[in-house]
Amino acid sequence: MSRIGKKPIEIPKNVKVNIDGNSIIVEGPKGKLEKNYDSNLIEINVADGKVTVTRKNETKKARELHGLIRVLINNMLVGVDKGYSRRLEIVGVGYRATQEGKNVKLQLGFSHPVVITPPEGLTYTVEGTNAIIVSGIDKEAVGQAAVKIREIRPPEPYKGKGIRLSDEKIVIKPGKTGKG
Repeated sequence: MSRIGKKPIEIPKNVKVNIDGNSIIVEGPKGKLEKNYDSNLIEINVADGKVTVTRKNETKKARELHGLIRVLINNMLVGVDKGYSRRLEIVGVGYRATQEGKNVKLQLGFSHPVVITPPEGLTYTVEGTNAIIVSGIDKEAVGQAAVKIREIRPPEPYKGKGIRLSDEKIVIKPGKTGKG
């Protein structure tokens, strides 16, 4: 039995959970999320302020999905209640970000500024001139958007210049050494 899958999930007080056929709908103060699941393999029960996930049979696919579905539901509950955010840091001389309405304009050493627009349901916030905060209710979408911004100018290995996630460690390579 999946150790993660068999743990019940506490539903926060201001969050509603509904099961409609083979989809679970979670509504909270920050918004609404919906996720489909395979109802032939997984069973989701909502009772006494808790969500429990059980599998209907012991097939390989059901065992694979058991813990995954439980974690996805937990992420949905946390997202509509508190939300998620990722912080990106911009490192480099002349590299900076500015907020223009909901868009962010990046100066990253290219011949032109790069303007990025947030996808539906996400917000971009510039903190100072060298930090961008991506926030929203869907954990997967927040992470994906942060990585897409990072791909514009990933950190280079010699000086560490570029855009990096705040918890990312960059291993700096030593430069060339002259023959002596």
